[in-house]
Amino acid sequence: METTKPISAFIIGFFLFSGLFALGYLLAGSAIQFKEYERSVTVKGLSEREYPADIVIWPIQFTIADNDLAAIYDALGNNTGFIKSFLIDAGISEQEISSAPPSITDKSAQSYQNTGGAEFRYSAVQTVTVYSTRIDQVRNLMNGLLDLGKKGIIFTAQDYQNRTEFLFTQLNRIKPEMIEEATTKAREVAEKFAADSASKLGKIKRASQGQFSIEPRDTNNPHIKKIRVVSTVEYYLSD
Repeated sequence: METTKPISAFIIGFFLFSGLFALGYLLAGSAIQFKEYERSVTVKGLSEREYPADIVIWPIQFTIADNDLAAIYDALGNNTGFIKSFLIDAGISEQEISSAPPSITDKSAQSYQNTGGAEFRYSAVQTVTVYSTRIDQVRNLMNGLLDLGKKGIIFTAQDYQNRTEFLFTQLNRIKPEMIEEATTKAREVAEKFAADSASKLGKIKRASQGQFSIEPRDTNNPHIKKIRVVSTVEYYLSD
């Protein structure tokens, strides 16, 4: 009986070791196959196009200064009328022209400023805005403000809040074909990579689409928009 026990323990230990060895071999083989299956390449595809803007927002801002508040309002009305007539005569419709309430400053009411040397008590800023789809026509009119300046209208330089804007509003119309183009270019890059690495391109593992960006083509042509989108795609690779 005592001789039988060591033999039984040896047999059990042998089979246990064999089983663990076989399990380890199978797991190692599976890990290698899984790692090979997980081989992938991530590529990017760019779609970039240029389109003309389809809406222009042109704020025309002028200033007036006087010591008589009634004269300020009269001048505001006259100058606004001159500007609107100028625009309508040039072919801009009344529906495309709007004017905001003027901003009037009484320097004598500003206790934090020393207004003793100010020539005029009141100053006013008025903005007449053109909102139009006639891009070329409005751009030509921008150069015609010199004629209005001869009437005594003092135009202010455009700042960030009152700058001319050119908008492109047809993005939804071109989105599908731009996304398709970006995805196609990404696949072309992936196929080239697969060929160079002696691999075969598989299915898409994951994909993401970047944000569409709309920017002026350059500082001199803000009415021409450069639209771009980048698609990022990860493909499986196989031997």
